[in-house]
Amino acid sequence: MTVETKRVALTWREGMIFSGGEPGGATALVDADNTTAPGPMLQLLLAAGSCTAADVLLILRKMQAPPRAFSMEVAGTRRDEHPRRYTAIHFTYRLSGEGIDEPRARRAIDLSLEKYCSV
Repeated sequence: MTVETKRVALTWREGMIFSGGEPGGATALVDADNTTAPGPMLQLLLAAGSCTAADVLLILRKMQAPPRAFSMEVAGTRRDEHPRRYTAIHFTYRLSGEGIDEPRARRAIDLSLEKYCSV
């Protein structure tokens, strides 16, 4: 089995703002104060959400049920004490399209969360 190591580089801009991404690739802003960009904890929710969202869209297309509309919300519950890690993350999906019924949507979501999304 091959092990893949991913790397990112961060550069401090000002205040609590950083830019980062894969070396030589696209960058994203991270603002630890959540003022000008999402902070690290929100970025984690965005990463998890966009990972499963992309999976669900691809799976539904393979099921011959391409979505016409898709949106989702991701909510994370954090510990009260430090370190304030997430103890639970909840995903709410909203999607519609021809051929998309609840069992098909549920199957795509379950495959994403249980098999494909690696975040």
